[in-house]
Amino acid sequence: MSGSTPIAGHPDLTEMRLRYERASETPTAQVADGLTVLGGLFVALSPWITGFAALTPSLALNNLITGLTATVLGLSFAAAYHRTHGIAWTCPVLGAWTIVAVFVLSGTAITLSTVLCNVIGGAVLILAGLGTMAPAMASRATT
Repeated sequence: MSGSTPIAGHPDLTEMRLRYERASETPTAQVADGLTVLGGLFVALSPWITGFAALTPSLALNNLITGLTATVLGLSFAAAYHRTHGIAWTCPVLGAWTIVAVFVLSGTAITLSTVLCNVIGGAVLILAGLGTMAPAMASRATT
């Protein structure tokens, strides 16, 4: 082990960081990050915006936690994509959960507002998550 190169000085590591930095600066990634933040905020606040928080408190709490998680993820993708790109797959999963949650959580009153908010918010998170994953996948395909 005396002749090994420290990982911090490895040329491939520097190239990888530069590649992910370039990927995060694309318009697709910037729009996707912004939509992730906005979609997460919408999901988090939708129970109070549309007024179903008192009707279905379990769904309201679920939306608050899921939405804030997506918002933090979107902010982290925008701030440090090279470090967080590996968990970009979680945004589409959160979006799918947002859509399904209205139907599977116990004590949820299925109303037009709960279904529309969760389906629209979930779809935005799925599409934004896929958009966040796209630059990294494209840069992997070219190398």
